[in-house]
Amino acid sequence: MAHYVKLGEIPRKRHTQFRKPDGSLYAEEVFGTKGFSGIASILYHANLPTQVAEYKYLGELTPETLEFEPLRHRHLKTHLLKPHGDPIAGRVPFLVNADVALALVRPTEPMAYFYKNADGDDLLFVHEGTGKLETLFGTLPYKPGDYLVIPRGTIYRVVCDPGATTMLLTESAASTIEPPERYRNEYGQFLEHAPFCERDIRVPEAPLFFDMKGRFEVRIKARGHLTAYFYDFHPLDVIGWDGFLYPYALSIHDFEPLTGRLHQPPPSHQTFEAHNFVVCSFVPRMLDYHPDAIAIPYNHSNLDSDEVLYYVNGNFASRRGIEVGSVTLHPSGLPHGPQPGAVEASLGKTRTEELAVMVDTFRPLKLTKAALALEDDNYPYSWKPVV
Repeated sequence: MAHYVKLGEIPRKRHTQFRKPDGSLYAEEVFGTKGFSGIASILYHANLPTQVAEYKYLGELTPETLEFEPLRHRHLKTHLLKPHGDPIAGRVPFLVNADVALALVRPTEPMAYFYKNADGDDLLFVHEGTGKLETLFGTLPYKPGDYLVIPRGTIYRVVCDPGATTMLLTESAASTIEPPERYRNEYGQFLEHAPFCERDIRVPEAPLFFDMKGRFEVRIKARGHLTAYFYDFHPLDVIGWDGFLYPYALSIHDFEPLTGRLHQPPPSHQTFEAHNFVVCSFVPRMLDYHPDAIAIPYNHSNLDSDEVLYYVNGNFASRRGIEVGSVTLHPSGLPHGPQPGAVEASLGKTRTEELAVMVDTFRPLKLTKAALALEDDNYPYSWKPVV
């Protein structure tokens, strides 16, 4: 998602002396990807980012999964998940594979520390709640419907406003999470047919610089393990930065849906891509307008992918028994589609008000043991004719 941003104070030339008011030097850090050939930003710290007072191992983070389960469609009722923990420790993974982990968080406690995922990008979808994301690059206020894209290695803290908060986490195992390449030209600019563009992207803003001494904790996830690093200074000590790599926000409400005379397949809803998975946004839109159109999805078999839908709100016309916060998994190896009665009921409809996030993976997902308490055991039989 490469367009240039500058925030705060920086020297006129990179890799040159940049001095504080007291005459000492700011510490320059190149924060980049793919060695030195990918996108990067340059940050200027008040303190050495390499300096640490203490570190402590906190344990392994790999979720427990069910190694073998009979093949079946699944429905997880995430509203059964009791709110607990903070925005990081309260995350409950429910579906994982070697490329991606999906988790839900409903926090009740504030973060008394900062967090860095060194293993991959974090994509947070805000279902409910408001607050701000404090990061090395500045502050990102958030609201319901926001996607928060947080590049690997970013130090951040989620600060929730009072009231209920629910977030869906899509965590990449190693790759970047970015808008589809087909939406961008060779220079990285969004094309005219893209469903969103640079004007919809919200980048960090002030406050940026915290020049404070004390004892501050940053919990770092790396290689599936968690380590606490303790610093004698505030870790968000960047006076300024510029470049092409930074966290940003995109509202699902700014996604402009593509419609047609006949039903549009899921790639028309794609919002992000990463290695071996994609993220799509289903938003309120005009339905298909051919006079004989069937305005809901046809039966289909995803022969090489698992399909996960997180239902945000609205009327889910092709599904029976689905509620706000439901997660469905339609695995490769089984066809899926509208439940009995849904096709006839959709005829003549002109709009849908559904709002949902979909993650399609290209390797099978495993259910975590924590997800078992959320499962609707009757869902595999929900295609039986209604009597």
